[in-house]
Amino acid sequence: MTILSRVLSRVDQDLDNSISRLFDLLRIKSISTDPAFSGECRKAADWLAAALQEIGFDASVRDTSGHPMVVAHTPLSDQEKAESRKPVPRVLFYGHYDVQPVDPLDLWDRPPFEPEIVTAKDGTRRIFARGASDDKGQLMTFVEACRAFREVTGALPLSVSILFEGEEESGSPSLVPFLKQNADELKTDMALVCDTGMWDEKTPALTTMLRGLLAEEITIFGPDRDLHSGGYGGAAQNPIHVLTRILAGLRDADGRITLPGFYDGVIELPADVIREWEKLGASDEKFLGEVGLKYPAGERGFSALQLIWTRPTCEINGISGGYEGDGFKTVLPARASAKLSFRLVGHQDPLAIREALRKYVTDHLPADCRVEFVSHGASPAVFLPLQSEALKKARAALTEEWETPAVLIGCGGSIPVVGDFKTILGMDSLLAGFALESDNIHSPNEKYDVTSFHKGIRSWVRILAALSGA
Repeated sequence: MTILSRVLSRVDQDLDNSISRLFDLLRIKSISTDPAFSGECRKAADWLAAALQEIGFDASVRDTSGHPMVVAHTPLSDQEKAESRKPVPRVLFYGHYDVQPVDPLDLWDRPPFEPEIVTAKDGTRRIFARGASDDKGQLMTFVEACRAFREVTGALPLSVSILFEGEEESGSPSLVPFLKQNADELKTDMALVCDTGMWDEKTPALTTMLRGLLAEEITIFGPDRDLHSGGYGGAAQNPIHVLTRILAGLRDADGRITLPGFYDGVIELPADVIREWEKLGASDEKFLGEVGLKYPAGERGFSALQLIWTRPTCEINGISGGYEGDGFKTVLPARASAKLSFRLVGHQDPLAIREALRKYVTDHLPADCRVEFVSHGASPAVFLPLQSEALKKARAALTEEWETPAVLIGCGGSIPVVGDFKTILGMDSLLAGFALESDNIHSPNEKYDVTSFHKGIRSWVRILAALSGA
């Protein structure tokens, strides 16, 4: 029996104990957004540090201006064993132990911090609790994989560091300062992130693309006060007219964004990847039908999946001005505002696009109006090179475990920590997760399938072995 087979067998034999340990963590009410639960967040950090120490990690709880971080490293003996063989990657695993609030509590079928396994009619076993999927169940798949290696071989197959955060669900205010202050300690060859999901319950996935984000608020000012439209309409500038005319010009008839240089750095997807996505069966009608729509509204010539995963966007997220109460009021407003977000891909530069947007607005502003801008954040897109050896090895490992070819997918949203690892630590990230769309994260009755947990542990065992070259 090979070492890998022995470690996988240990995972299977110890599953009940692994679930019991997960339940202990799920019982801790580590809600980061509510100061009333700060003690619980500390308790979760202490629990994780103790669990990592139990399996041989040099682990400690690190204070921040907010909730603490947990940092752990493989002991020197493990590193020496790894370095005595041919060079292997040094990896940093990231997860977060904080969870979302549980409101509205009356929509839960059971207490959110009393984990329970419920067996569905089809035999599927599901763990119900706040944090079961996001992200305690996910991070524990990695911890339990490390435990199995240590119990079977006495060491991990490569040098592993771990960073567990306690503020992901509240905007990660302490993360960037912590990364900068501890960059030398935390920098490795690659980050491993388990805060993503499967394509479906049988198909594993590696997320290789995360869109960046630029968020801007625009306020246009006209007259020095609201005006009666009967007395000034047609003579005075109406900031809503000005604003909507400017906003309408941001996209052309084909859905392309018109800002000069906007598409600089956009990477065209290889044809073989597009063909692979087409085989997933995610038609435009099926994707948009879930929200009562039929036709993609972005750039022409791209499927809905391509538009979400690989194309940049410009969206109006909110607009206000004038009288917005009940009834009617004939008023010319003194100001009008809009909130815009740009999802970015490839090598697009969010700061350059911000400047292009502001110049565009200013250039189209009438002489009698002025504009103010407020930035709400700017971060670049993140992507893992599709020819990465680590990606190939992880993909083969997932395919072997799930007996279904692992797919490479994109993500329409952003995972800020992945961008922070790239910009601050200079590391690419390998994103492998086992959550499902049906897990109800951030909602009542959050769950995590026992299969996701069990095979997630086995998947990390295979990935660690593959990355080590063992």
